[in-house]
Amino acid sequence: MLKQRIITALLLLAVLLPALFAAALWPFALLLLVMIGAAGWEWGRLNGLGPVGAVALGGLVAAGGLLAYGLGWPDMAAEGTGWWLATSAWVLGGAWILRRGVAGWPALSPPLRWMLGALLLWSVWLAMVAAKARGVNFLLSVFTLVWAADIAAYFGGRAFGRRKLAPAISPGKSWEGVWSGMAGVLVLALVWIALDRYTGQSVSSLYSQLLERLGPAGLTVALLFLTAMSVVGDLFESLVKRSAGAKDSSALLPGHGGVLDRIDALLPVFPLALALCSF
Repeated sequence: MLKQRIITALLLLAVLLPALFAAALWPFALLLLVMIGAAGWEWGRLNGLGPVGAVALGGLVAAGGLLAYGLGWPDMAAEGTGWWLATSAWVLGGAWILRRGVAGWPALSPPLRWMLGALLLWSVWLAMVAAKARGVNFLLSVFTLVWAADIAAYFGGRAFGRRKLAPAISPGKSWEGVWSGMAGVLVLALVWIALDRYTGQSVSSLYSQLLERLGPAGLTVALLFLTAMSVVGDLFESLVKRSAGAKDSSALLPGHGGVLDRIDALLPVFPLALALCSF
């Protein structure tokens, strides 16, 4: 299993890195569009759509992205009030859905669940491409926030985990893991800010921008908030999978599960990061 995970990760990097560092925006936008379309297909399967319907939902998400790109929205969406609307939806809606629990998700009407998934995936695609339009340094700093939170939470949870966070949704997560993830993100931010200053980056990272706009205290609160919302995204996808009786969203990425399994924590974080940087 570990060997398969490594092979898949290396193949993904071989595709992602050229698009990530391309001068033009479209290679990255197109690659993400394929991934988000695949995630839309997974969402449809997890929420009761048949094979044709699931493909149609993935195609709808991809078509929405193409339309937004053609209209030039990624360049215009780097800052905007729309991200604050997305933030409010994630905070209030995420709390409401997690409070209802696994049994509450299937009680929502299927069309509402399909539309919600399509909207969430389309918005994270737009947020990621808008972040790339800001600069690679900014984009990578948002990605690594989620990765650092996940890695630190894993090791912190294994070492210190005692109190379960949401046993009915994700039994492996603990409060100690959450605190460890937050600590890991704060350390990463300090290191990244120092590197920004040392290298004189023309495009500041998320951390440097938050520090400039909000000050040290505001930076700390913002990072704790973003880390907490990454956990919400993770729990939300776990809830959807558990309600469908699925371990993974699909087997598209051997050794890693599906696309949704890899981007679940990113779903709220990217729109929220853009919202916080619009202060």
